[in-house]
Amino acid sequence: MAFQKFVSVLFLQLLLVLLVLDCANASALKLGFYSKTCPRAEAVVTKTTSYFVSRSPSLAAALLRMHFHDCFVRGCDASVLLNSTINNQAEKSSIPNLSLRGFDVIDAAKAAVENICPGVVSCADILTLVARDAVSMINGPYWEVPTGRRDGRVSIALESLTNLPPPFANITQLKANFASKGLNVKDLVVLSGGHTIGISHCSTISTRLYNFTGKGDTDPSLDRNYAANLKQKCKPGDTKTILEMDPGSVKSFDEDYYTVVAKRRGLFQSDAALLNDGETKAYVQLQSTTHGATFAQDFAASMVKMGRIGVLTGKAGEIRKYCALVN
Repeated sequence: MAFQKFVSVLFLQLLLVLLVLDCANASALKLGFYSKTCPRAEAVVTKTTSYFVSRSPSLAAALLRMHFHDCFVRGCDASVLLNSTINNQAEKSSIPNLSLRGFDVIDAAKAAVENICPGVVSCADILTLVARDAVSMINGPYWEVPTGRRDGRVSIALESLTNLPPPFANITQLKANFASKGLNVKDLVVLSGGHTIGISHCSTISTRLYNFTGKGDTDPSLDRNYAANLKQKCKPGDTKTILEMDPGSVKSFDEDYYTVVAKRRGLFQSDAALLNDGETKAYVQLQSTTHGATFAQDFAASMVKMGRIGVLTGKAGEIRKYCALVN
């Protein structure tokens, strides 16, 4: 009994130490981190991002998603950018990440920065900046990004499966997942708003449409008319058809996602789940009835907070030369 108590206390102390270290690392980030070592870095990243997003606006959603997938696994350390090796399947190879795209944008931005300041700016910072710039370029909010992140050396495919919230998650699972990253319930509902520019495939919602409880039924939380519309687009077994998560808004960052969710037309079960909690439901209703009165500023604040998850700073990690490879 005494031994079990000792182990429990030791475990709690270890968690406290890890939390303190996390906070210390996050506080080491600062605005203008590269102002002396690479003063043109952020401008070069913005210029590169603009080149790609202006030609393909849908990249904004892809780059925002990539940043989210990076931060929720091992923190914002650019581990999602690493390639698999003979001895290791990296996060890129995990099922949730197989549809990630925009790696060429990150590589181009990194190459442009390396050209003027070799070995100075991390891939983790570049990904964070690119996500911010991409969102702002499609009428989304702009936020200042504290920099100083360093790049991780580890990337494990299985960790994406265990750390990323799945599209079929319920509200209890979502709240627990975000809490484990230091994000609160408001962050959860605010960051879900990023789905306003998101896309998915019929395969992701096939069970929700055709076999929700294993009896050939449809999820009753989905608006009946919208479900009928989705079934017209998504036949059983369809894995290729693309769906907009906020129909008509995929190229413009706005608050309309919340109107869609309020009408029970959220594409994922995790979208619909926002109506199953008092706090998240109230936020959905607030934004849907006020044309997103606070959404832009809320999203900016939650993105800054997300960008601090599990960062490596100081002498931890490294500054990769190529974002897909450890040095």
